[in-house]
Amino acid sequence: MDGFWGYHSEWNLGSPGGWDYQRITQEIGKAVWGRLKQLTDLDVDVDFDHPLLYPIDGFVKMLINNQRLLSGSNPGLIAVIAEEETLVEVTENINLAKRLDSIDGLSSVLIAPHELELQNGKVCHRGTEVTLAFVDFNTDVLLNLHRQHNLQPLLQLVAAGRVVNPRGTEPINVKSMFELMTSEGKERFSAQSILRTPWTRRFLPGKAIGQNGEQINDLYEWTRSNWDNLVLKPERGYSGMGVRVGGVNPDADEAIGLALEKGEYIVQQKIPLHLWAEECVSYESDKGVFLERVQTDFRCLFGADGLYGFLVRYGGVPTNVGSGGGVQPLAILKSNIPVGEAAKRINDAMLRIDAEELRGVLEMQRQLSLDHRFTYLLGPIKMALRPRLITLDHLAALKGYTEAVWSDCLILEKMYLAGALDDMIDIEDEELTICQSQPWGGAAAIFATDGLFSFGAHPEGP
Repeated sequence: MDGFWGYHSEWNLGSPGGWDYQRITQEIGKAVWGRLKQLTDLDVDVDFDHPLLYPIDGFVKMLINNQRLLSGSNPGLIAVIAEEETLVEVTENINLAKRLDSIDGLSSVLIAPHELELQNGKVCHRGTEVTLAFVDFNTDVLLNLHRQHNLQPLLQLVAAGRVVNPRGTEPINVKSMFELMTSEGKERFSAQSILRTPWTRRFLPGKAIGQNGEQINDLYEWTRSNWDNLVLKPERGYSGMGVRVGGVNPDADEAIGLALEKGEYIVQQKIPLHLWAEECVSYESDKGVFLERVQTDFRCLFGADGLYGFLVRYGGVPTNVGSGGGVQPLAILKSNIPVGEAAKRINDAMLRIDAEELRGVLEMQRQLSLDHRFTYLLGPIKMALRPRLITLDHLAALKGYTEAVWSDCLILEKMYLAGALDDMIDIEDEELTICQSQPWGGAAAIFATDGLFSFGAHPEGP
């Protein structure tokens, strides 16, 4: 199946995160790997340093190129704009502003949106004109904040085309778009996107067409009867909030009741849990060293100029860091063996490590995380001990996959602008006005797909 197995669970075209967390994860993971090699006979050759394992680099390059496209060689101020309560807590935004500020001819600040001001018709921060802004929240949040603080300066930046990601992506940044890729007429999209999209329907009363083309007379009742194989999630949401997964959340009535109470949900084919799981070695004081099955999430980050890299997450369901999940280092497998065999060799070697020595490795990992301020809103971010493994062939396949998604998003936007998606988009008028003031049209952006993928190390069975 084109080098890897599985499906994407959702796309994020608004303001995806994780582009700097993988860099930190790689640096810590490489140090931990060095220590593990001192403690046991790890005979698997891996590379932690491939450029695509550091998505921040491609993201920063995109921002710089966009700044120069808009302002030429003139000095510029790039504002990293985030919600006020996150300014001292979200490490990757802090790091992004510092990195941009270190580039010759550029300066950068991390600010809340209401810190912008208008001076002589220009959007400024403390008297200096802002020439580009990365906005770390979606347009519905922007509108809510505008109602509190009057964010006219930020709205002016939007209308001037100086905000990344363009607000014009928002109408197609809804999970209901997957219905189009699993319905009649899906042939307009790439074979890759069709292949990777789980069957999806808006959670509405009445009839629907099922995964195998069968007629569903009542989608609500059908969902209740088939709940173990389905997922309900908000059309617009993040951090796993409001998501219910059949089998993991066994109460179908509670899941359906929540979806009906909140409204604007999708029902989706559940991707078999074993397909996006791997076995990893862990340590707990009361259990010692043991092997556990974890769920793995593989976020691809990309733009018009190609693939930037990945964010690898693990944990339960959902794996999202905002829901208490963790992250995992990523490494290119250089040994000439299958990925599954390489992962098993690493696990077997780690299981032979003395429990106290492995506890010491975890303490080393924890200290490195503190040194890097590797935290999120819920506190220190969990990290797997061993890296997730992929090959150069996987990288080539993922490049083709993300290029196809970018192209399909352009198709979706054209359909939206032509009015073909009016019945699928439920956005209040004020938010829609903001979106329409900055059409996307393929302009500079960072997109993400959250892939529930296997690269060959998934366990057998359900």
